Amino acid sequence: MKKILVLGIGNDILTDDGIGPKLVNELNSGETFSDIDFLNVFLGGLEILELIQGYQQVIFIDAIITKDGVPGTVYNFKPEDFKETLHLSNLHDANFLTALDLGRTMGMHIPEDIHIIAIEIIEDRVFNDHLSQEMGMKFPTIFKKVLSLVNSFIKE
Repeated sequence: MKKILVLGIGNDILTDDGIGPKLVNELNSGETFSDIDFLNVFLGGLEILELIQGYQQVIFIDAIITKDGVPGTVYNFKPEDFKETLHLSNLHDANFLTALDLGRTMGMHIPEDIHIIAIEIIEDRVFNDHLSQEMGMKFPTIFKKVLSLVNSFIKE
């Protein structure tokens, strides 16, 4: 049996930025996933390495804002699909792909099976522990899509 981590990334007091942790909390609240670890964090880059070490599969759930994105869109990425996202890297740290490569170079056990679920959001700079009204209304639909993706990943 493979060891799986579902990792919500985001700040749950910055409006829609907290959608990753909110989705992970919802996934973890049911009886559906008994052999999966769930964790929420607000970090990126090198700090993620220690958290994912030892897992065979990691599923990141994070917010994203793209130029022409439609709020509520659920994206499915692999690490090689992107260069930068909102929280998986920052100016004071190595970007996500560099961190993964560095971890492997250092001999850390970094999972080969990594998925990134990114949800297009509206607001990530206003302090509020609730999602924006539009994202709140879309949350049930977003959750169903995320749940479907997570189920498909763990069956691979």
